[in-house]
Amino acid sequence: MTRSYEGKGSPEHWGELSEQWQTCKEGMYQSPINISHPVSANLPPLDFNFHTNVKSIVNNGHTIQITVHDEDDFLLDGQIWNLKQFHFHSPSENHINGQRFPLELHFFHANSQGELAVLAVMLTPGKTNPALDILLDVLPTTVHQEQALQQDMMLEKRFPQDKHYYRFSGSLTTPPCTEGFICLVMKRPVEASHAQLARFARALRNANNRPLQPLHGRQITE
Repeated sequence: MTRSYEGKGSPEHWGELSEQWQTCKEGMYQSPINISHPVSANLPPLDFNFHTNVKSIVNNGHTIQITVHDEDDFLLDGQIWNLKQFHFHSPSENHINGQRFPLELHFFHANSQGELAVLAVMLTPGKTNPALDILLDVLPTTVHQEQALQQDMMLEKRFPQDKHYYRFSGSLTTPPCTEGFICLVMKRPVEASHAQLARFARALRNANNRPLQPLHGRQITE
């Protein structure tokens, strides 16, 4: 049995499909969550160092994933976090004050010790986003066929101007659901047209959002 988002391989069964995936069922710090009642910690806005150098794109059967060179980074907890890859979930996995968004981008970063931080950006219906058109033009039509990218990705346009965020301790939202991740969710969404959002949904073919997970007393800061 392989994992999926529906049927016998759906998220509620992931912990039963493999001994290595028990955390999906037993973990206490699982993602995604509904972000509400955050505690004020005066978190400073993120200071990004943006580049545009991407390597490849692939539809891996679960999401559209773009791999990048280790250039884009930000400073957090006195450490530099380098972007490794980003991918898409439609509809969004995390909610903000009970609101679900049509699309969520996950940017995976790692520090020099190999620890991971996941940065999420929500997309909401609005104006056409030129940065997304560049990506839509190269969306894979074949599953598991990785292709090199030569285009500049304009990564800064995929982030809101307001760089404030929510922070909590979370996990991978796919098996093995590993915990111990720093999870950051940008407070403000980025706009994309209805047509752009629909094209992403069609490219993903099926919804690929894990259901919300219990907080288990976790604190969300802002």
